[in-house]
Amino acid sequence: MGDILVPICVCVILPVLIVWMVMRARKHETDKKAEIMLKAIEAGVPVDMEQFSKKKTPVSLKKEMLDKFNGACIVSLLGVVFLTLGIIARTDPDFKVFRFGPDELMLPAGGIMMAVGIGLFISYFVSRKMLAKEIEAEEKALEEQK
Repeated sequence: MGDILVPICVCVILPVLIVWMVMRARKHETDKKAEIMLKAIEAGVPVDMEQFSKKKTPVSLKKEMLDKFNGACIVSLLGVVFLTLGIIARTDPDFKVFRFGPDELMLPAGGIMMAVGIGLFISYFVSRKMLAKEIEAEEKALEEQK
């Protein structure tokens, strides 16, 4: 019975609960903002609508590229670890990575992660080369603002 309940809870109930909690938090935030606006209107205070809008700070190209590089490093490192564990599991029959589950999936998972990591590295280096002038202009604009 436990073999059936755990996957159902993890694959069905957990995602539904996460989505429900996020939506509930957003609704609560919207209700609070509406309540504040209504009280301000009732008191006769002029309401600034920009105060309630979400302002997204623009992400710089440099930060975006560093995030891509960071992701490439992490995914590639995980790929190397999975590949190493998969090779060890294939060569040593007594070696078990997990107490349960297929250790045979380590090699394909490592290969996929390495492919994604290499793709992110390629994307980072191509972007860095193509956007060098834009990044330089962005840095100059930031220095002028200071």
